[in-house]
Amino acid sequence: MATGRTHRPATRSRGIPEATVARLPLYLRALTALSERSVPTVSSEELAAAAGVNSAKLRKDFSYLGSYGTRGVGYDVEYLVYQISRELGLTQDWPVVIVGIGNLGAALANYGGFASRGFRVAALIDADPAMAGKPVAGMPVQHTDDLEKIIDENGVSIGVIATPAGAAQQVCDRLVAAGVTSILNFAPTVLSVPDGVDVRKVDLSIELQILAFHEQRKAGEESEAAGAAAPAARTAAEQGDRKGPDGDVPAVMPA
Repeated sequence: MATGRTHRPATRSRGIPEATVARLPLYLRALTALSERSVPTVSSEELAAAAGVNSAKLRKDFSYLGSYGTRGVGYDVEYLVYQISRELGLTQDWPVVIVGIGNLGAALANYGGFASRGFRVAALIDADPAMAGKPVAGMPVQHTDDLEKIIDENGVSIGVIATPAGAAQQVCDRLVAAGVTSILNFAPTVLSVPDGVDVRKVDLSIELQILAFHEQRKAGEESEAAGAAAPAARTAAEQGDRKGPDGDVPAVMPA
């Protein structure tokens, strides 16, 4: 089976926009779920809703793949799964190393979704000598002293950094020097890399802070709505207090 070192996805050479590339995994996840339920075809509206995008954007994205669907029928699910998998480079084996086997690194090592999505965890690496040889997710942890050798022997081009922030840049530099050209960074720091190296950052604290912002805004909107409703309620009550001579009829009646 081909490895990541010798085969690269063709998305850049085909001129697919980065925003479209970022949405392809969303479509693939939704399509895979449909495939597992043996659904043969799907409309653009149904697939867009499942992926969380609008249907016009989906159709535009698929046009870059040369896939336009069939009017009245929709898109062939199995063909789209193959087409997007091929575009993302998931029809081949991508060996991955995870560096930093603390709580997060161990959780990533135990994640069962890698293999089913075209990724093979080739090695688990940690700087702690006490971790060397310790089995995690059925694999022995290896020491960072052997990082370059491990990358070379396994043809690794994708590295996952799950170290503390202070160690992340040094690990990144060693990965790049050893030939790794794509890095998934879970460390809470910004990495500096040379041209030709792609970095994707996953920062859970930032995502939580963004959610906190939205929660605060929603709470503010609810407070404003409640504040606007109170004067209206008072006005209605005051109107109800102004009764006519008979008690229920307003003192001033329209002509």
